[in-house]
Amino acid sequence: MDATPTTSTRGSWNSKIGFILAAAGSAVGLGNIWKFPFEVADGGGGAFVLIYLVCCFLLCFPVMVTEIAIGRRAHKNAVGAFEALGYRNWRFVGLLGVTSGVLILSFYNVVAAWALGYFVELAGGHFSIGSEFGTFITDVVKIGLYAALFMVLTAGIVSGGISSGIERASKLLMPTLLVIILGLVLYGLTLPHAAEGLRFYLIPDFSEVTLEVVYNALGQAFFSLSLGMGALITYGSYLSKRENIIESAALITLTDVGIAFTAGLLMFPLVAFLNAGDMTDVQGGAGLIFVTLPGAFESMGPGLGAFVGATFFLLLSFAALTSTVSLLEVPTSFVIDEFNVPRRRAAIGIAVLVFLIGIPSLLSNGASPFFTNFVTYFGSDTPNTFMDLVEHLSSDTFLPLGGFLIVVFAAYVWKTENLSEELAQGAPGFRGSALERFIHVCVAYVCPVLLGIIFVLTVLNRFFGVSVF
Repeated sequence: MDATPTTSTRGSWNSKIGFILAAAGSAVGLGNIWKFPFEVADGGGGAFVLIYLVCCFLLCFPVMVTEIAIGRRAHKNAVGAFEALGYRNWRFVGLLGVTSGVLILSFYNVVAAWALGYFVELAGGHFSIGSEFGTFITDVVKIGLYAALFMVLTAGIVSGGISSGIERASKLLMPTLLVIILGLVLYGLTLPHAAEGLRFYLIPDFSEVTLEVVYNALGQAFFSLSLGMGALITYGSYLSKRENIIESAALITLTDVGIAFTAGLLMFPLVAFLNAGDMTDVQGGAGLIFVTLPGAFESMGPGLGAFVGATFFLLLSFAALTSTVSLLEVPTSFVIDEFNVPRRRAAIGIAVLVFLIGIPSLLSNGASPFFTNFVTYFGSDTPNTFMDLVEHLSSDTFLPLGGFLIVVFAAYVWKTENLSEELAQGAPGFRGSALERFIHVCVAYVCPVLLGIIFVLTVLNRFFGVSVF
């Protein structure tokens, strides 16, 4: 008799929309707001968007359906899924994913604390917080309290279970996030010089398209969709056999891409307003968000500026929370399944552990010289912080490696026939279709090659200072 637990005993999604919103929330995060728009700008505007869309459906979509299918077939966490399918020796792939999730959450929670702190500061009209960013992030007590509060919120949602916790929160957070971002977009379009910002963002410049731009689009597409760390294996393990994985994965991908694109419609009018229409030297990232933008909010006037600024950082906080929930669920599900620990105890215990692991990252932004100048990579004279090291290992290195191993497993160990059998459940007409052949080709050939290239080039560039572009 098969002792593998079913979705009814482990928990399950109450609705298809609940699963899609939760999985999309896992993908939507801080990177959608401050990274994607500026990757677009650096990569030729609309030209980058077209390349990014191709990458999403050529690379990410097949990996996504594969992860969800593995999870649903096994009804187990990211580690136990490989053993449940009969391949115990492949558990290390799941362990790599769980490790990645823990490490990412440990530093991501610190950045989320910055966003939450800025929401509080700007709601109180403290516009000078931008010029005080360096001091703000070295305030260990204040940032530690915000980080602890954020982790408590995350653990509270995960402790509630799949339908009553994660799904219920996703049905509230994701629509609210969409309303906030659309509201800010509409307001941003009324600002002076908004047209210059949109022109910079949307008009394609194919002269900017290089191999490096294509590489960046591949990486951004993969990283933004929470692939390679077992989150979608975990979420898929709670999915009903009646659901159409292909359709759900397409909606999840489109939701993530749509929110990332909409973030550009928000960011560039704000930047153009701040720079009086001058878009010649636009820089994105944390510096723009935490240092520069508070000045733009201040110029709107004390009342309106405080409202718009606080709303913007509330948006960032919501985007961060939808991601931290999935990051915590990956190790929580592992502990529940493999060690038979009650959900509440597992979620709280792991949350405490992750918070403690994140303390060096919290200290590495100037509070501790040791963690601030933690390591210097080969071929570089500039030291990296502890937080940088954790990010480079987990997000930049482990995720593409995990994705590579997952598609290799699906194509050459589990076999594409079993993958198709699982995908066909809930998807009438899939067997024998052009879509089935497309997924087989991508999983067996396209995805392993592209992810292998991303992994090798990233390791060479990050840790050895070797760039092929």
